[in-house]
Amino acid sequence: MQENNKTKKKGRREGPYEKYLEQGAQHLSDAELLAIILRTGTVGEDTVSIAGRVLSLPGERRKGILGLHHVSIKELMSIRGIGQVKAIKLKCIAELSSRIAQQTARETLQLTSPGTVADYYMERLRHFERERVLLLMTDNRNHLIGEHVLSEGTVNASLISPREIFLTALRYSAVYIMLLHNHPGGDPSPGRQDILATQRIREASELMEIPLLDHIIIGDKKYFSFKEMNYL
Repeated sequence: MQENNKTKKKGRREGPYEKYLEQGAQHLSDAELLAIILRTGTVGEDTVSIAGRVLSLPGERRKGILGLHHVSIKELMSIRGIGQVKAIKLKCIAELSSRIAQQTARETLQLTSPGTVADYYMERLRHFERERVLLLMTDNRNHLIGEHVLSEGTVNASLISPREIFLTALRYSAVYIMLLHNHPGGDPSPGRQDILATQRIREASELMEIPLLDHIIIGDKKYFSFKEMNYL
């Protein structure tokens, strides 16, 4: 009787929970990890299959685990077996992953190093569908003391107000400032408006005696630093 039970156990399909307990999370596929989050399947389809369809949504930016950053709640709910609660859970997982990556990068953040600044903001900004411009403010030791969203949408020299920048910088008693924004297309190369906006802010920063340290553009796992490329 005992042998029969063992045989039955061996013949049973191993679910993601059992696989996690036996082998650990590192041995689970993306679909199996999502299946544990989803918890329940639907009639005729288990959670791993549903998770597989989540990871295979049409559109290059929606495929795979990173696609969770770009897919909407409505699109997730269009998948059979995904209701509003499960869709929200999946979007929260994407947000959590970004925050974990950002917190890890913060431990080595040096505002004097464009590479470490880009690493810190990469996961947070590279998934945005629209451009977002941030003002970073530092003290005399280059420690980050404040962050302010200047604009969302297309970066245009006329939309980035020097007045807003320096009123905010003075409010924080900032010694230095830095500009940071993302390019949703993935290419961080600066356009004409990026260059014009940077020149305008640099000139104003000299008058205000609050130097502009850098302007960093975030692409898809790439960045462009005005300072490194001698644009400042």
